Amino acid sequence: MKVIIHGGFFSESDQSHEVKTAKQESLKQIAQKAFDYLKTHSAFDTVAYAVSLLEDDPLYNAGTGSQIQSDGVIRMSAAIMNGNTQKLSGIINIENVQNPIFVAKDLIGEDDRVLGGNGAKIYATENGFENFSTEIPQRRKEYEAKLANGGKGTVGCVAIDHEGKLAVATSTGGKGFEIPGRISDSATVAGNYANAFCAVSCTGVGEDIVSNATAAKIVTRVTDGMSLQQAFDKTFEELKTIDGFAGAIAIDKEGNIYHQDSYPTMVFASFDGKKLEVFS
Repeated sequence: MKVIIHGGFFSESDQSHEVKTAKQESLKQIAQKAFDYLKTHSAFDTVAYAVSLLEDDPLYNAGTGSQIQSDGVIRMSAAIMNGNTQKLSGIINIENVQNPIFVAKDLIGEDDRVLGGNGAKIYATENGFENFSTEIPQRRKEYEAKLANGGKGTVGCVAIDHEGKLAVATSTGGKGFEIPGRISDSATVAGNYANAFCAVSCTGVGEDIVSNATAAKIVTRVTDGMSLQQAFDKTFEELKTIDGFAGAIAIDKEGNIYHQDSYPTMVFASFDGKKLEVFS
């Protein structure tokens, strides 16, 4: 059993040492909570749980603390994928729900498993998700001052459970100040993908991740026999050709954990019950 989570990117130019320390402590705690949860739950349930904790922490650009789009509205996206069944479900540009990842998870049993915009919100309301504002004062100030964060904020979790089953979940509050209707990578297989061999969650600039099909490429290459490191190396080498900005976390069927970013620094933490690793 192992868990790895990410909370987007950290930029020394726009974040303080205090925020960095706070993220390190937050990621440590959430990784440990997720591992404890994994002891009695499946990987699929655990990744949703871990991402919900990240969504609830205003340090991250997902759920509470999501970025505001150019028209002053917060729209969030999230997806989850079961590596065992290879089913993905997700929601795109949903408004006013506390935990987009739980709405995405609920959709896994539906025939129509990816919903967007108003349809996603109607589904959430009909399935008991209460109206909830995820705006925090800091995001409103950033919006009013037109200070974007560079599109580097997403959260995610990959887990392997005691049965060796893999799952991945990813959630984002967007890049901030984007054109309404913009689609991120988080609810696509470019940013969130898993099968029986490997599971990957991405963060960074969504357009770069989609152009490179990052998560799907890594998983496919591991499935075809590459090691996790080889799959990452080749995929991130290809990302360089478009000067892509991305980071990714992964676990393969053997329980190997890997993470990589194209620019410093993706914030992450991993825990296997003994070793706790966090970004520095």
